[in-house]
Amino acid sequence: MTNRLKERYTKEITPALMKKFDYSSVMQTPKVDKIVLNMGVGDAVSNAKNLDNAVAELRLIAGQQPVITKAKKSIAGFRLREGMPIGAKVTLRGERMYDFLDKLINVSLPRVRDFHGVSTRSFDGRGNYTLGIREQLIFPEIDYDKVDKVRGMDIVVVTTANTDEEAHELLAEIGMPFAK
Repeated sequence: MTNRLKERYTKEITPALMKKFDYSSVMQTPKVDKIVLNMGVGDAVSNAKNLDNAVAELRLIAGQQPVITKAKKSIAGFRLREGMPIGAKVTLRGERMYDFLDKLINVSLPRVRDFHGVSTRSFDGRGNYTLGIREQLIFPEIDYDKVDKVRGMDIVVVTTANTDEEAHELLAEIGMPFAK
């Protein structure tokens, strides 16, 4: 069983991008390289159990085991030591990446309260797109009754595009609901 988003990418999106940007080869067309989900858990410093809950939720959302991220520097004001666990991240590639992107665009983002589209300004200049989500409850895997605390996360869509314009066009073709 092939992924419907990946199939659509090869059959519809690639030819459309080749036509728009005058590429001479299929290999020049930008594609989604990976998706990184990052959840910072600031209160993990005082309560380590919060980090375990965040890791479990991230595992449910992504479908694979997250890596625990550790502090790079000590910050006395936050009672933070170097090497303390303060978050979790997952890198998705291949089939899981396309599954997640499909689910994000068609199921999760429409569930956001007062949703008017995602920002068009969140490109980094090299063709990557970052999206901040305020609550993990928009994902269908998360059971509302089992959530102890509402946590946000960052979703970074890394593309092979060279410019923001190419990446914007790629994500728009995929179906990312950009704000008008």
